[in-house]
Amino acid sequence: MTLTHEISPQPAPKTPGTSSFPDLGQHVGPRSFGRVNWIGWHSLYMKEVRRFLNVATQTIAAPVVTTLLFLAIFSLALGHAVEMVQGVLFPVFLAPGLIVMAMVQNSFANTSSSLVISKVQGNIVDVLMPPINSIEMVSAYALAGVSRGLLVGVTTGLFMWIFVPFHVANWGLVAYHAVSASLMLSLIGIIGGIWADKFDHMAAITNFVITPFAFLSGTFYSIERLPEPFHTIAYFNPFFYMIDGFRSGMIGVSDAPTWLGMLVMFCINSVLAVIAWRMVATGYKLKN
Repeated sequence: MTLTHEISPQPAPKTPGTSSFPDLGQHVGPRSFGRVNWIGWHSLYMKEVRRFLNVATQTIAAPVVTTLLFLAIFSLALGHAVEMVQGVLFPVFLAPGLIVMAMVQNSFANTSSSLVISKVQGNIVDVLMPPINSIEMVSAYALAGVSRGLLVGVTTGLFMWIFVPFHVANWGLVAYHAVSASLMLSLIGIIGGIWADKFDHMAAITNFVITPFAFLSGTFYSIERLPEPFHTIAYFNPFFYMIDGFRSGMIGVSDAPTWLGMLVMFCINSVLAVIAWRMVATGYKLKN
């Protein structure tokens, strides 16, 4: 009987001075992302979206309940004293303003809280180190805030429609002002979050800027009822235009020309976007 042995191939002898690691060739070196780092942008955007979806009870359900309580309280308290406003029932007039308030408050909270928490905890460096530029960073934060605002707005509107049936007059106006309003407060949240050093600073912005402007914007009343000079002053409140334009799209009544509201929102968002971009690009209170 012949015995056969399986002989394993011997490794090739190493040349002195060569490495045993495989040749990586062209894969060595920095990775190129092109003009826009879509991977980095999408990662930051999804991080912010998942952040509020993980606590949806607090970020989505709670604003809906609060807004419905506002509707119930004002309808019961003023429904008999003020039955009609601009030819529509008071609850119908009130509903669009409450929806916008819910959207903008949550858009602001999403961006501002994220930045302040990152700065206080010291992990803002995790956002600054990846290869994303200032435009990508600002747009990712802002659109995540818009996403939360729109999700809250849609959910609130669906539940509110159960109690206050209404027919949308112009879907285009509704979409434009919903996105513009959410974007405006998202950008303000970015600016405020970068400026703030602690949570007290953000509370000051909320209590002394956001809340007064929101409540004096015609949410609960028509500015046509205001005497001078308060009637004229109302036209200098940017919150008035986002609520008035959204209401015009929802129920077809407004206090200001539609084109004026769209122009004001576009101009304000453009200015806020430039400010937010400049703050991130210069590293203001982020890199020092």
